[in-house]
Amino acid sequence: MRTRQRYGHRPFTLLLMTVLLVLNGCGLEAGSGAAATSKTGAQDDAQAKRYKISWTMHLNEAVPEDAEMIRYLEDKFNVDLDVWNLENANYEALLDLKLAQGEIPDLFRIRQPQDLLKYQEQQVLADIPEGVLEHYAPNLTRLLQQNAPGYLAYGQLDGKQYGIPVVNATNKFRVPVVYREDWLQALGLPVPTTLAEFEQVMYAFTKRDPDGNGKDDTYGLSSEGMNVVFGAFGQMVFTEQLYFADKAGRLVIGALEPEMKEALRYLQKWYKDGIIDPEFVTGENKGGYKHLSHAFINGRIGMTSMGNYYHWIQNGDYKTFNAQGEEVPVEAAFNALELTNKNSRARIVFGPPVTGPTGQSGSKAYDLLMSYTAIGANAAKEPGKLAKILEILDYVSANPNLEESMTMKYGVKGKHWTWPGASKDDVVVLPPYDEQPNYTNQIGANIGMMEPSAPTGRREQWAATLGLDRHGIYNALKVPFPSLIQYSPELIKLRNKAYIAIITGDRSVGEFDAFVASFMAAGGKQVLADANAWYGGQWKP
Repeated sequence: MRTRQRYGHRPFTLLLMTVLLVLNGCGLEAGSGAAATSKTGAQDDAQAKRYKISWTMHLNEAVPEDAEMIRYLEDKFNVDLDVWNLENANYEALLDLKLAQGEIPDLFRIRQPQDLLKYQEQQVLADIPEGVLEHYAPNLTRLLQQNAPGYLAYGQLDGKQYGIPVVNATNKFRVPVVYREDWLQALGLPVPTTLAEFEQVMYAFTKRDPDGNGKDDTYGLSSEGMNVVFGAFGQMVFTEQLYFADKAGRLVIGALEPEMKEALRYLQKWYKDGIIDPEFVTGENKGGYKHLSHAFINGRIGMTSMGNYYHWIQNGDYKTFNAQGEEVPVEAAFNALELTNKNSRARIVFGPPVTGPTGQSGSKAYDLLMSYTAIGANAAKEPGKLAKILEILDYVSANPNLEESMTMKYGVKGKHWTWPGASKDDVVVLPPYDEQPNYTNQIGANIGMMEPSAPTGRREQWAATLGLDRHGIYNALKVPFPSLIQYSPELIKLRNKAYIAIITGDRSVGEFDAFVASFMAAGGKQVLADANAWYGGQWKP
């Protein structure tokens, strides 16, 4: 899977000949795309044909059939767009139901990267022939090659391109480590930088009444904070997937590494001493938006590492623009907003991932590879349709014209948004849309995929000042394979059950090795072998 870019050293003429041969062989008339220049009668017919294209995308709210920006794209590209309103929270279940009924979307969003292989094995994806993506989505291809080199190969199976990687460049910023600043100040404690200092703060948050209400009702940390402890030993454990790490040139599964026994000793002692919220087993979120830490918001715990950096913006953290184009302090959002709504005196502060006894530190980081965009199998059967889909995808996702790009993301300039000034370094959403968080869904804007442009916005500049682009622990495994898909669900359950049992004292730390043995026997051995075959460039999907 570790392959260099295919065309990096080929002459342009050979590339052009390859593209033309592929297009003719796959029923993709060269006249069906905006980039083509030939004017044969057959190509004119393809250009005039009005395709019906079903489209899946990230949705927080349903897109109306008569959405303004959908109509704009239909007129521009002479197509009928059928946006499937599959709610993001239940996306996979709703999509799988459609597939079971024999319906396959033409523009196929694969929200979880590990599902690429699953859908390819179900034969619901089309492979994008060599040279076609570059020809019909040149801007998108260029951005991927420039800003995410090598990532296109992660969308290949059996040597064919089934997925277009959706790369989130803002994932260069790791998950923050967050403390109640008002609790630290009330107790006269600094933000901890080492595991020893962290332990002192966690005990103080539990034992010294940091909120001053005279009740024994606070704890140091819960489930998400534990990952900072694991990070102090160089690994990551409590995640939705198995986390792999490079150790001496080979992949290991972090949860199985012997240093985790030392991390578990800390956590088991803290749990016994009442420092860890006993409700950690059910997590910090109690429903609703999944990145909210209700345990932290409700003043039950004093630190967390839940959510992303933009979930913790406080009033005035940086400057933004209001609807009149005036520079104003940013307003609180998500966790920070909910916290201050609950307690107007509450404040938060960011800390570094604490350093463990061997000098290691880190907090969870989400991979740049966020998801895939693919083409449905049926779309490739209709001459010219695959090319048309890629044309539209390129226009709405990676338009090199700044104003057109913003129009595709935010709607009509002057109606939905405007520039705050001559610099054009930001967008101001106009009333009443500035009060409607999902207005882009309501007008049918932002239907493309995220392109891997360098994060330069004010919010990201603020994140960089916090050092969030350092000390992230990323999953070293980038691709799915059959054994991972087959065994992961049960292996994750086995991991969680063992870790919870050790932390709560139901099992001793000495039983860690028995857990590792049972994990390997339950499919972990095969998963690890296949992961290293991929890592060494030997595994072929």
